[in-house]
Amino acid sequence: MTSVRFTVTPTKAEDHPGLSDTSPELSSRSGTHVRFGSRESVNRSEPPSDTSGGVTAPAGGGGTETPDYSNMEQGDGNSKLSSVYINNSHGADDDDLYDRNLALFEEEMDTRPKVSSLLSRLANYTNLMQGAKEHEEAESNSEKKKAKSPRMGTLMGVYLPCLQNIFGVILFLRLTWVVGTAGVLQGLSIVFICCCCTMLTAISMSAIATNGVVPAGGSYFMISRSLGPEFGGAVGLCFYLGTTFAGAMYILGAVEILLMYIAPEAAIFTAKGLESEGAAMLNNMRVYGSLCLLLMSLLVFVGVKYVNKLASVFLACVIVSIVSIYVGALVSVFKPPNFSVCMLGNRTINGHDLVDDRCAKTVLLSAEREAANETLPGADANTTALPTLEPSPSPGPHLAEKTTYLWSRFCQSAELNASCDDYFTANNFSRIEGIPGLASGVITENLWSSYLSKGDVVEKGSLSSSQGAHAASTQQPYVFADITTSFTLLVGIFFPSVTGIMAGSNRSGDLKDAQRSIPIGTILAILTTSFVYLTSVLLFGACVDGVVLRDKFGDSVKGNLVVGTLAWPTPWVIVVGSFFSTCGAGLQSLTGAPRLLQAIAKDNIIPFLRVFGHGKANGEPTWALLLTALIAELGILIASLDLVAPILTMFFLMCYLFVNLACALQTLLRTPNWRPRFSYYHWSLSFLGMTICLALMFISSWYYAIVAIVIAGMIYKYIEYHGAEKEWGDGIRGLSLSAARFALLRLEEGPPHTKNWRPQLLVLLKLDEDAHVKSPRLLTFASQLKAGKGLTIVGTVVSGNFLHSYGEALAAEQTLKLLMDKERVKGFCQCIVAQKAREGISHMIQSSGLGGMQPNTVVMGWPHAWRQSEDPQSWKTFIHTVRVTTAAHLALLVPKNISLFPSNSEPCADGYMDVWWIVHDGGMLMLLPFLLRQHKVWRKCGMRIFTVAQMEDNSIQMKKDLATFLYHLRIEAEVEVVEMHDSDISAYTYERTLMMEQRSQMLRQMRLSKSDREREAQLVKDRNSMLRLTSIGSDEDDDTDAGERDRAAAGDGSSSERHRRVQMTWTKEKASQYRAAHSGCSTPEGFRDMLSIRPDHSNVRRMHTAVKLNEVIVNKSHDARVVLLNMPGPPRNPEGDENYMEFLEVLTEGLERVLLVRGGGSEVITIYS
Repeated sequence: MTSVRFTVTPTKAEDHPGLSDTSPELSSRSGTHVRFGSRESVNRSEPPSDTSGGVTAPAGGGGTETPDYSNMEQGDGNSKLSSVYINNSHGADDDDLYDRNLALFEEEMDTRPKVSSLLSRLANYTNLMQGAKEHEEAESNSEKKKAKSPRMGTLMGVYLPCLQNIFGVILFLRLTWVVGTAGVLQGLSIVFICCCCTMLTAISMSAIATNGVVPAGGSYFMISRSLGPEFGGAVGLCFYLGTTFAGAMYILGAVEILLMYIAPEAAIFTAKGLESEGAAMLNNMRVYGSLCLLLMSLLVFVGVKYVNKLASVFLACVIVSIVSIYVGALVSVFKPPNFSVCMLGNRTINGHDLVDDRCAKTVLLSAEREAANETLPGADANTTALPTLEPSPSPGPHLAEKTTYLWSRFCQSAELNASCDDYFTANNFSRIEGIPGLASGVITENLWSSYLSKGDVVEKGSLSSSQGAHAASTQQPYVFADITTSFTLLVGIFFPSVTGIMAGSNRSGDLKDAQRSIPIGTILAILTTSFVYLTSVLLFGACVDGVVLRDKFGDSVKGNLVVGTLAWPTPWVIVVGSFFSTCGAGLQSLTGAPRLLQAIAKDNIIPFLRVFGHGKANGEPTWALLLTALIAELGILIASLDLVAPILTMFFLMCYLFVNLACALQTLLRTPNWRPRFSYYHWSLSFLGMTICLALMFISSWYYAIVAIVIAGMIYKYIEYHGAEKEWGDGIRGLSLSAARFALLRLEEGPPHTKNWRPQLLVLLKLDEDAHVKSPRLLTFASQLKAGKGLTIVGTVVSGNFLHSYGEALAAEQTLKLLMDKERVKGFCQCIVAQKAREGISHMIQSSGLGGMQPNTVVMGWPHAWRQSEDPQSWKTFIHTVRVTTAAHLALLVPKNISLFPSNSEPCADGYMDVWWIVHDGGMLMLLPFLLRQHKVWRKCGMRIFTVAQMEDNSIQMKKDLATFLYHLRIEAEVEVVEMHDSDISAYTYERTLMMEQRSQMLRQMRLSKSDREREAQLVKDRNSMLRLTSIGSDEDDDTDAGERDRAAAGDGSSSERHRRVQMTWTKEKASQYRAAHSGCSTPEGFRDMLSIRPDHSNVRRMHTAVKLNEVIVNKSHDARVVLLNMPGPPRNPEGDENYMEFLEVLTEGLERVLLVRGGGSEVITIYS
């Protein structure tokens, strides 16, 4: 089925001189261009033209020509002419556009569409691609490409990508060294702290990611939309730098595996001496690392699809490697691997120096073999020799004592009488098993730490030795520590092995249900990797000897990868697997980092980065890839894995810190839009995660931490002063609402974002003659709606002259303050003195608030007993206030029967809050029940949402679309679609409309004599007195006595003015009595014609809407605690004001508590995060 996508562009009515002011319906419709287009032809949409949707009028503007106002709707191949005229003269085709069931709302249907129209558009919603533009701007772009439907689930979309990104080079190259240096206990502490940091961050990230639809933007999108463009840009760039340096680290790890364990002979630079060995290795790393970076960058540039296809292969390598470690640990119980380590005393000998594979000072050879050994100095270990630990004092006649290669390294020459090193002389050689196995009990030796300084020899504490000798020389064949180690250093080196938790959120655009998959997949991945890391620490400590663990490059086991010595069936499983996994991780980093930079550049918050937002025709970030490669080259020039790891640790920790800060801030602010589906979060957990991140930054490297903070601060200030023109509804802006001058100045910059919208109330109260509030429950309702958050202004109007009524105004203000304290309403009160109530209310609506702290919602009471009032000013003031709030684009809340609403001490134990969503006017009907349920009075009430389906609507599809819409809004409610197929106007509706119009006509034409007026006024007062005694649900009218007070103040005015201001309230029975009593009198001609009046067709249709809707609402919601209902707008022609009041009465008859809601014309709720 082809869905219709339409764009409404309102224009001013005066732009079309052909329109007459006497036709309000026509002028309201003709001021809008409506453009329809099939979803399949979105890319071919044209701008609106005068011939397709506009109104063309002659320059003379006489209004004699009929405007061309026809749209051709593409249906089943037949064109259909849709008339837009809804008037009495064209009543035959009134139902072509709008059903009679919604006639009350037809004048505003262009700006407040039917719910079915809104849901049909939202049903076609798809996640936006990672982005350049804000989601609202991207949705309005008519050139948007058709998005692919997301297909990935939790396993493939989140869990496995997170595993691939978390497991990396540190696990294979450095974890054994961390365990050997820090010991098992401190090693477990390091792993546990780092895993706790990522777990707490994942909880915060899950809350943010499930708070609405998150387009594919990862942590940058979440932070920038939660904390604003300044923090978002600063932390986004830090995260970009961290990802780029991670690519450099993975490349260095791959090169290290290649040159040290796969092909050592491939080294270009060779050491001339032992001192230059480290420098030669760094130069080799730089050369091969640069070549690797160039090849990977070219691969990413040419075909990123190949990188994604190889991702599963790289992940398989990681999994196979890890499994081989566990299998090898289990096999070591029965058959430990044969990796012996040569020891001199308690010092570890470098296995590369065992040229003849003899861990001894001298060996005994036969005389015949001695000559052969003189010609073959590099004798094999399998020669028939009898090695001894001590030189034999008296060799036999057929045996000769021969020195080994190690003798020549420790002595001046290979002769037996050469001068040797003191430690060499005092200690003997021995061999120990490098991998004693899981059942050996070696874990007791590896429990404690053994930190070394640079140049220290790796020693085994349990072996005896003579320590009187001088320190070892670097010329001797020992295994030396290459850097000075400490607990803080090891934290900084290990932390990159737990990063990568953002892989799931980065793919949110490709997930079927991102709000479900991201929390489950990410947390499961962290639990899995944490289990692997913690058990690996225990296995390494229990299976491998301490000297081998502390040997970073495996020199003691002849250059084998240390973790590979434990693997089964061969160390090559680990070597090859780790090489490919590090290459894959480097490719992923070089693929993701440019896209992150492109997203930041396209957001246009940092001006000098705009050039990096451009790319190839297919969107690939070419310039961003070039910059990424240059920055990664800087990391490769450092050439040391142990120096690069702390750099990216800083950037990742800063990113995680602000993710936790964003979650904590949103939770503490309690913004209405903060409704995460992931409920297992708390601000204290986010604060704890933020604290751990900050502590780890300074623990691992305090100077790197300071540099990272300074860089982020400089970017923040740069964006603040030069770049940030975005308003994303961030939490910092929400916090600014309570920050006095600074906050007010910031709020002046623009209107609040939809996500920050909360009702800022202006509550209109009326005081009686004794300065007592007539409807205090209005303030109770306001306190329940606000729950102490946001702005509340309580206002009233005092009739009179300000110069004479200043004291009365102060007394009224004091009364309001006392009532606010009693109801515990935090806000401000405002009292205005005006001659007329309607003028005072208008002035208050215009002038309330300061800067950005201005009310956006007006709460006023329903004018009770307006039919029986002797003065029409009550309901006229009410309708005038409705018009003023509409003109000011403010929302309006009118509680009917406010005295029946519960007080703060009367919580509702059960029941429902029923929302009747008839037209969409910004989402107020969805937001108000959510806010009310935050208060203890309404907390236990459920929520039901009803919407109306017309004859042409698919009610089943509407229900599905509405349920999907509420799911994205994170609002739990029962959904029901009410079908209203019967559009026949009943005789009851016709009769009731006739009575309403007869009564209105009577009031306009009848004028009473002075005696009749006084008698009628006395009767009305008596009737009102009786009503006050008997009514249980009365609402005080809005300034009923204003007319009398004005007349009393004016004194003896002209009789004609008084005659004009007093009107009689007529009923059908009263008119019959009057006709019988005055049958002999001359009746006005208008009254004689009243019996033959025919009701206006438009009024009949509006009455039909009110009657039908009331029947349905009473049937469905008669037992509801409160009914929330769209409030129709007042007629554009003021002559129908009294009819409008009658329509509202009919619409709400039989309902105990009703809240009439009228939106302010802007969206107040959003599905986005």
